Amino acid sequence: MIKKLNGAAFAKMVIAASAFLDVNREQIDTLNVFPVPDGDTGTNMSLTLQSSIKELKACKTNNLADLADSVSKGALKGARGNSGVITSQIFRGICSVIKDYNEVDVKTFTKALKNATNVAYSAVSIPKEGTILTVCRMISEHAQSVSGKVKDFESLFEEIIKAGEEALQKTPELLPVLKKAGVVDSGGMGLVTIYRGMYKGLIGEEIVGAPVETQLETKPESSMEHADILNLGTIEFGYCTEFFIINLKKRTTLADIDRLREYLMGIGDSVLVIGDLEFVKVHVHTNNPGHAISKALTLGEVDKVKIENMLEQNRQLIKKYEEEKKEMGMLAICSGQGLTDLFKDINVDKVIEGGQTMNPSAQDIADAIIKINADNIFVFPNNKNIILAAEQSKSLVEGKKIHVVPTKNVPQGIAAALAFNPDVPADENLINMLHEMDNVTAGQVTYAVRNTKINGFSLNEGDIIGLDNKKILAKGNDVGKVTAALIEKLKDTGHSLINLYYGADVKEEDATALQTSLQEKYPELDVELFYGGQAIYYYIVSLE
Repeated sequence: MIKKLNGAAFAKMVIAASAFLDVNREQIDTLNVFPVPDGDTGTNMSLTLQSSIKELKACKTNNLADLADSVSKGALKGARGNSGVITSQIFRGICSVIKDYNEVDVKTFTKALKNATNVAYSAVSIPKEGTILTVCRMISEHAQSVSGKVKDFESLFEEIIKAGEEALQKTPELLPVLKKAGVVDSGGMGLVTIYRGMYKGLIGEEIVGAPVETQLETKPESSMEHADILNLGTIEFGYCTEFFIINLKKRTTLADIDRLREYLMGIGDSVLVIGDLEFVKVHVHTNNPGHAISKALTLGEVDKVKIENMLEQNRQLIKKYEEEKKEMGMLAICSGQGLTDLFKDINVDKVIEGGQTMNPSAQDIADAIIKINADNIFVFPNNKNIILAAEQSKSLVEGKKIHVVPTKNVPQGIAAALAFNPDVPADENLINMLHEMDNVTAGQVTYAVRNTKINGFSLNEGDIIGLDNKKILAKGNDVGKVTAALIEKLKDTGHSLINLYYGADVKEEDATALQTSLQEKYPELDVELFYGGQAIYYYIVSLE
């Protein structure tokens, strides 16, 4: 157990954090939801830390004070974009506490985390919850709450990471734009990645290329996935302006720096003015970059000026969206990673989670429709209780023609999606989809939740039951036997194929054994097995 950190250990942790962030920066980049690509969060945070590592490696000693000062200065020098600047302030807050010690214990480090929150919040003119700031704050608050119980750094970082992941999942509830896009905050994800990297450095674990896991949607297939083009609106301040103020004049005071911040808030937004009388980092979105620079020149010399035209970026984003627009797209609703992957494999553009016990709202469906860059959208509800919500979603979407294909189960949805032909008109595709879904005979195997008598069966809670879309057809105590009995009831002479989609509670070897048994029983049919991963239903079956 590591109860104290010295300079060498802290340096090792920061280097590991930088490496792990670099491994995962592309995935973090995909979470950006701001409509103008004002820098990439993961890339900016990674480059910020890389600047710290450059300063760290140039340090001549292993003294904690010197190393902490190098990390802090390096992060500030290399800070890029809002996320990078806030990252630099988090490290500045940590380092300003630990640099007063030769070694730090858990209690001191938790104080450093609290200070990191204070410094980070003070760096932003109008702090916004649901961002990296929230994740930073909730981590520090949790660390404070457990500091009396936790005595070693391994345990502390386990708590930090746990608190960070929980905070990350709360960001969409605090920031509507995240919830609408279906992602967590990218900066918050970056911070959790940093702490995970520090933990790996602490325990000496090798940094490998494993991606950061999330509970939300899988990585989008293109950078346009989360761009809400229909709601971009107008950009009030068109130029992202960044620069350093160096060699500050002798008469310049900290109050002058504060007054610069106030001035910039009057001519723009996204204002960050951080630093001290040695050098200052400035970031502002404004329509008058020259005014911002002129004001800064009254404090000292201006260096490394970067001005980006966000108006042009916005035009290019819309142009790219229009160029990539398709005539037709598809949306499916299902539960289970295996089923999600199956739909994506047959070119369904987007899949959202939903099914029995978790019906998505009309707004959920509408939000997903908006993200598909096509004029005509075919929606496969795949559950009879979702069809109405899908129909209602039409009134929530403008500029697109929505075709709800009334699929009542996943096999019908798969059949409808396979009928899609991009070379024929939307109306013809709809007719073909309706025809194909009607050719599918489907059933599900699940369990009874209460004692009852129905469809000629006396059921006890926990009984395994097989049913089609209308009634119960089989029951028993063995999942495989009930599934076989269900198929026997569903099968007719016109069928040539049986598809089995096994759920999260079925072992692969049991599913394979059932497939083999059915193939032996029906040699005239092809029996195909797929992992569905769905909850509640042991098997979803289809006969075609």
